[in-house]
Amino acid sequence: MRVLSAEIPSIALEVAPMETPDYAALVAAGAEGLVVYQETYEREVYAAMHTAGPKKDFDWRLACPERAYAGGFRRIGIGALFGLAEWRAEAGALAAHLEHLLRACWRAQFTVSLPRLRPCAGEFAPVHPLADRDFIQLICALRICFPQVGIVLSTREPAPLRDALLPLGITMMSAGSHTEPGGYTGQGRADLHYTVRGKALAPADSDAEAGATGQFEIADDRSPAEIAALLHARGFVAVWKDWDRAILAS
Repeated sequence: MRVLSAEIPSIALEVAPMETPDYAALVAAGAEGLVVYQETYEREVYAAMHTAGPKKDFDWRLACPERAYAGGFRRIGIGALFGLAEWRAEAGALAAHLEHLLRACWRAQFTVSLPRLRPCAGEFAPVHPLADRDFIQLICALRICFPQVGIVLSTREPAPLRDALLPLGITMMSAGSHTEPGGYTGQGRADLHYTVRGKALAPADSDAEAGATGQFEIADDRSPAEIAALLHARGFVAVWKDWDRAILAS
């Protein structure tokens, strides 16, 4: 981050939850934004999905944005992974969390993301799918209730839907996403393996040549330059003019 901060105006991280002193060290090195999703606000569903490891602690993860704020982060993103629990209850809990953070961490700027479960490694299927109509309703409701909060639109969504949602208050879009380990750099091919019940197994030769498996499929595979051109044509503004490295916002 110390190296990147001299070249990139704004650095945001999406990493596993940490303690406040660890966040303070990241801020001191040049980071200013942090993204951490609760995934689901339904405790029983969360417990069923996270059976071991540090991520199992629901309350510790829930308090992560406040620890990040105490560590000095001033741009914080939260979100829920829609498809694990009934969407209305999930959306209500997400909104309540956001309302709390706006009061408790009032010096920070917040964004909210609403990723929907897509086909993913392990063939896990959404238990409570969020239909397009309901998804659009949710975006509109959040924009009305939280006019000061940014709304992030994921590449999980198909290109025609993302294009149609732009005028509804979307403030940031991802582009050129990779969900497989090493997807951006091509590193790590020599150590590719499957993990089955905690044991590392060697992949087939064809799988090793193809690369690591993506965590989930993206639906919009357009490049950052293509998304930047779309925004420009629609009269929106991109944060940076170097389109290949842009973080895009309307």
